[in-house]
Order: sequence, then structure tokens, then C-alpha cells
Amino acid sequence: MLEFITANTGDNPDYVIIWLHGLGADGHDFEPVVPQFNNPKHTFKFIFPHAPVQPVTINGGMAMRAWYDITAMDINRQVDEAGITTSAKQINKLIAEQIKHGFKAEQIVLAGFSQGGAMALHIALTGPHKLAAVIALSCYLPIPEVLNKSGIETNKTTPFFMAHGEHDPVVPYQLGHKSHQLLVDQGFTVNWHHYPIQHGVDMNELNDIKNFLLTLP
Repeated sequence: MLEFITANTGDNPDYVIIWLHGLGADGHDFEPVVPQFNNPKHTFKFIFPHAPVQPVTINGGMAMRAWYDITAMDINRQVDEAGITTSAKQINKLIAEQIKHGFKAEQIVLAGFSQGGAMALHIALTGPHKLAAVIALSCYLPIPEVLNKSGIETNKTTPFFMAHGEHDPVVPYQLGHKSHQLLVDQGFTVNWHHYPIQHGVDMNELNDIKNFLLTLP
């Protein structure tokens, strides 16, 4: 089971938000955003998992926390499908564990930034759980071919929030926008946002995510 940290915005949470960090970070990376999501409508339980430590090819084989290996600067080439599949299984187990604790799958929001966002998209398209929402930031579809397979209908009516920095030097804006368009073309409901920033998240983006979460029942 993945190690993780938790934080709540109040008692008796209405939703669980599982937030996946980016390459080389850890679960603490987005822990400071929790207070931003206080609102009168919902309370949230946040889970911030730590990705396993593994060698990353583009970083000279240095070991760091990563959901999967990145083998080339052109991140949508030579994709580490085995690594993505392994991490997806671990994250799906984490979702299943929350269901065992009494939450319904429809109360679980899967969020992620960069490599974590790529995992969130992949799991939403391939996993067994009908989620409350998916939040995918500064990322891309790591294996777009999954859109041609059966099983993607599970979250067809789930609301997606996707956002990207217009000047992102790490995950090109065009790659994120193309991934958004692929989902729209398949009939998914995607709220697309873009900001005049690089590879990161700013306050305007956090406010838009907060408003997106307010649309949940």
C-alpha cells in the first residue's frame, strides 16, 4: 500500500480528494493548498500519497519519487506503460481502501499535478471506479490509446477539470490541450482552463478548482 498523509477541512467529510504529486516531489507538495478549499457547502478529506522511489532515466538514473519512468525529453514518446500500470494498481487500491472505510466511489475526487495529473487521467479512463470528479493539472494523457479500448465509459459522465500554464516548459501547453481535446472528442465533459504561467499552479487556478468543486452535489 502506498504511504500517504491526510488533512481535513472539517469533520465528517463529504468527499475524499486523492491528490497525486509530480515527478520528484512527494505528498507534502500540495499539503499547503488544503485551507484554500474551505467552503460552506462541502468538507473534504485530503489524501496525499507518496509515489515510490525509483530511478528516472532523464535525470541520469537518479532515484526519486516517480509514478513512472520518463525516458526522453519528449515526454509523450517511449512511454513507460509498465510503470504507469503498476502505479495505477496501487492508486486504485488506495481508492478501494477509502471505499472500505465507508465512502462511496462517487464521493472520491482524483486530482493530480504533472505526472500525478497524467496518472489521474489514466486511472479515470481505465479504472473500475465511478468517481465524483477528476482534476488534472499541467499534464497529458500518457497512453492516449486507452481511449480506443472498452472500459472508458465508467467515468464518461464524471466532470473533469483540466488546466495548463500557457508558458509551460516541462509539459508543453499544446500537449495538454490536445489531451483535453481527445477527451472532448470521446464525449467526456471537460472544464478546460489555461493561465499565463509556467509549470505550476497559481491562486487563480486554485480559485477555479474551488468553484469547480462547489458544483458537486
